[in-house]
Amino acid sequence: MHVWQTSCRKIDIDRPLVMGILNVTPDSFSDGGRFDSIDTAIRRAEEMIGQGADIIDIGGESTRPGSRRVATAEEALRVVPVIEAISKRFDIPISIDTSKAEVAALAINAGAEIINDISGLRWDERIANVTAESGAGLVLMHSRGSFETMHEHPPVADIVAEIETGLDSSVAIALRNGVEGAQIVLDIGIGFGKTVDQNLELLAKLDKIGEYFSPYPMLAGASRKSFIGQLLDGVSADERLYGSIASAAIAVWNGAWIIRVHDVRETADAIKVVAAIRKERQ
Repeated sequence: MHVWQTSCRKIDIDRPLVMGILNVTPDSFSDGGRFDSIDTAIRRAEEMIGQGADIIDIGGESTRPGSRRVATAEEALRVVPVIEAISKRFDIPISIDTSKAEVAALAINAGAEIINDISGLRWDERIANVTAESGAGLVLMHSRGSFETMHEHPPVADIVAEIETGLDSSVAIALRNGVEGAQIVLDIGIGFGKTVDQNLELLAKLDKIGEYFSPYPMLAGASRKSFIGQLLDGVSADERLYGSIASAAIAVWNGAWIIRVHDVRETADAIKVVAAIRKERQ
């Protein structure tokens, strides 16, 4: 069993956890504009909690291919009031999905207790300082390149080796800046600068990657990603439910402890069954 230390609690990870996605953006690839007011965000958070979400991951900057950076002040304006409202109403861990230290600090002050950085501290190393000073949980995701180029990099020859090297570097930065190992979760970064085949390879070999990073729980976020659409003859994002559930099930079977999803109830039910079967394999 893993224990994930956040700024508010210790989360016992004795079963796979569901991280529900709450994008308060106008342009996210799947749900942009649907939850960009405080009232709609609160209702969505309440709905996800009722469906079995263990963590709410709130983001104010879309990272879909072709998206543009949002100014720090604008991103904070989107997420801080929502975090304040949800944290006052519900006792559930809130994660802030950001790669900016200023936004992370404001979000933690507003009630978030986890920082989810898709750059793995590459774009703003000060996030490690915010994490160390606040005691927040920290998700380090693998990606390559800058915000503008991360979806355009040519594929590497060995994606597993690339993941191990990249996340090793991210962990080293975190530890060097005072983050404790118990605060860290690692994300393989499905869909970020990987080919369809590489995304499939990462899910298939997640158990080997998890063994390499054995002190840290692994997170997988394949929900509604474009590789699923490509495998299913080009279906739109809102038609990728079954492919997303299959990806989540395989990720849990191969050792993922946190699954980041849009469709909470369906995924929670599926991975509960997978986890029960996985337990019998031990």
